[in-house]
Amino acid sequence: MTGPDFEKTELIPAIAQDADSGDVLMLAYMNRESYAETLRTGRVCYFSRSRGKLWRKGEESGNVQELKAIYFDCDADTLLVKVNQVGGAACHEGYRSCFFRRVDPVSGDVSVEGNQVFDPAEVYKK
Repeated sequence: MTGPDFEKTELIPAIAQDADSGDVLMLAYMNRESYAETLRTGRVCYFSRSRGKLWRKGEESGNVQELKAIYFDCDADTLLVKVNQVGGAACHEGYRSCFFRRVDPVSGDVSVEGNQVFDPAEVYKK
């Protein structure tokens, strides 16, 4: 086997993890083209399902992901992308990680952990 199996499924989940801290930053998807571009450039590129096109992480915010390592699982249908998160935030809501909401397993209450690194209204100005 030479890599992920894009014959099985066109879009493969890609978990982005900080290469140094091990923090899980986000989940996105890659297709064959975004995977190849990521390997070729060393800058992580995903496929945006909502926009239906390649999404070069940080193309608007400047918070790019530099590729440090890439792994695929035993079924070749999930990727683990270890990155250097430039700019300190992976989340489009301005947080370091997209996983900043914590659910209390007993009460179901939701709390926010961490602080915003940037204000999305200022960065995206849409």
